[in-house]
Amino acid sequence: MKRISLIVLLFLLFFSTSPTFSQSKIGWFNSKTVMEKLPEAQDAQRQLDNFVAEWQSELAKMQNEWQKKYQEYEKKKLILTDQLRVQAEKELQDLDKKIAEYRNKKFGQSGELFTKQNEIMKPIQNKIFKALQEIALEDEYDYIFDKSGDVLLMYSNDKYDLTVKVIDRLTTYDKQ
Repeated sequence: MKRISLIVLLFLLFFSTSPTFSQSKIGWFNSKTVMEKLPEAQDAQRQLDNFVAEWQSELAKMQNEWQKKYQEYEKKKLILTDQLRVQAEKELQDLDKKIAEYRNKKFGQSGELFTKQNEIMKPIQNKIFKALQEIALEDEYDYIFDKSGDVLLMYSNDKYDLTVKVIDRLTTYDKQ
């Protein structure tokens, strides 16, 4: 992230002396604030939170089951035959593997949470992007940065903050 910030800073310093760049109009907005103010984004977040709570509950049940079986095994392992001990250990390993697979299936890099996030949030993100494009064209902005993202702004004048304008634009969409 520091590297990206440095690149952006160098880019701005290098081109700010250029006559073309010095006449560019730059704006910024805070997508996190927009998402917090947008009712449909809040609804989408609640949906995602419900999925996560359900999956975490199921995961907790599986982990509790494993814990019970492990405690049972620990109590009895000294009196178990080799065959029964091996069987109990295999059962614990299988259950542990099942827990890991479930966690990965739901919360992994390409798991259901990632898929649901894309599915639920993509239309909202597209709507925000459309509002930004319209504002950029109407007000002739050359660049618009998202202040809440990876691009770090070292300084920004509040008069170029487009967050409220984006929220207002999105509100007019809902009224149409």
